[in-house]
Amino acid sequence: MVLPADGHVHSQWSWDAPGGSMEQTCRRAVELGLPAVAFTEHVDFASWIVRPEDLADFPHLKAFVTPGGTTLTPPALDLDGYQECLQRCREEFPDLRILSGVEMGEPHWNPAAAAALLAAGGFDRVLGSLHCLEIDGEHSEMPHLYENREPARVVREYLAEVVRLVTESDGFSALAHIDYAVRYWPEQTAGPFRPADFQDEFRHALRTLADSGRVLEVNTRGPMHPEIVRWWREEGGEAVTFGSDAHTPVGLAHGFAAAAAMVEAQGFRPGRHPYDHWPR
Repeated sequence: MVLPADGHVHSQWSWDAPGGSMEQTCRRAVELGLPAVAFTEHVDFASWIVRPEDLADFPHLKAFVTPGGTTLTPPALDLDGYQECLQRCREEFPDLRILSGVEMGEPHWNPAAAAALLAAGGFDRVLGSLHCLEIDGEHSEMPHLYENREPARVVREYLAEVVRLVTESDGFSALAHIDYAVRYWPEQTAGPFRPADFQDEFRHALRTLADSGRVLEVNTRGPMHPEIVRWWREEGGEAVTFGSDAHTPVGLAHGFAAAAAMVEAQGFRPGRHPYDHWPR
């Protein structure tokens, strides 16, 4: 089968992808027969709590941590360097459709900065995402949130914030990893994650997204539970896109064959062109 386009990929231009390579990722896309790849580099609009162990694999980020070593402010995207690299890859791989893009984290918390980025970038694909939550006046990524809070509460608070992301920011066309909080679910202490326990919250977030006319990403880093895609269709969702969330070339299109089969079983089909979203 022809794999779907990978609409969520990071390269060396993302602050958390030191092992990324746009050129090597494009080469792998050609090897895999992908119709298209979108380099949606990270731009995050929040600073969050970090610990020394969080930075063990990212020594280059130490310059962006507060003097006390407790808060990380992700560096800005080098837009000029990114766009120059993108153009070189388009020239080197003329048969691969290479899309520009950005993954905006928490754009509803800083709408002016998000709008300025979009005006300057002229991106082909824009993802909206939520990576952290505000707790006691500070932002924290998912792994640390589960340490001191009841797991079900974390998921519900995450999905409630997703609703605010969708309703308060109109700059993105696809919602990335609605199940991001599930990646870190503490199964050893809380037992297996059961989507049905959060059906109402997922449906509310999905319905809000569908009403906004946007697209749901099936992120294969998880992988996504089939129930979520079924609820998306039942709540009026018109299309899905696929994203590996790869931060290195080897992660490109990871799990896509299984994800495509799952999505098709839930009533979505390939678009007219191989690089299109999959409509219902």
